[in-house]
Amino acid sequence: MTSLDKPTEDAGQVRTDDARAVTEAALFEAFGGVRGMVETVLPGLLFVAIFTVDKNLHVSAIAALVVSLVLVVVRLARRDTVKHALSGVFGVAFGVLFAMFTGNAKNFYLPGMLYTLGLAVAYLVTALAGVPLMGLMLGPVFKENLSWRTRNPGRKKAYTKASWAWGLILLAKCAILFPLYWWADTTQLGWVLVALKIPPFLLAVWLTWVFLAKAPAPIDVFAEMEAAERAEKEREAALAAESGDPAGGRHRRQA
Repeated sequence: MTSLDKPTEDAGQVRTDDARAVTEAALFEAFGGVRGMVETVLPGLLFVAIFTVDKNLHVSAIAALVVSLVLVVVRLARRDTVKHALSGVFGVAFGVLFAMFTGNAKNFYLPGMLYTLGLAVAYLVTALAGVPLMGLMLGPVFKENLSWRTRNPGRKKAYTKASWAWGLILLAKCAILFPLYWWADTTQLGWVLVALKIPPFLLAVWLTWVFLAKAPAPIDVFAEMEAAERAEKEREAALAAESGDPAGGRHRRQA
């Protein structure tokens, strides 16, 4: 290695580290981080814990719903984004309705299980169709929107791999939970479901990070639009200056 080569390699390493840091931050924002995981697990954990102790469907369901609402209120009080907490409220609310109307505590988990199955199918189908769901979800987070579809094939490939990973992981989770829904009792199903909340999620997020960290950098379409707008304003200003009417030339063109 020559003295001229080393700065280039160091600069490349800095760019790689920056890309990984951006990817980590975007994934943290998209999936809610540690607090998002807590908000996902806590209502179901509370439900199965209370039901295990006293077998009271109504108390268990109401406690789960109340704690999910409290999590939303806490986020609102802190002026944080509420999308993850709200999704938890809707999930718990549907579970409570299913359980209450059927009188079967096991049905508290059914809406979430059906959602997981539907999400797994969506990941796999969109990956097969060439429009991976992970790209649709993370494109706006990376400020690239849909530019990865036609202008950045390396990122499209990474999003496709990530969508396959999410779909297969969630499908494997469903393959465990649905037989338990039919064969196990409510407490057995509940504890297994709680145990399977975080590990598959972390595995899928880690694989997504691996795929995207190795992919080309995203194309910031918002920065491109801003640059195009600045260039247009500079061109108008130059034309106006050439005509000797800096203000009037612009106003005539706008009219």
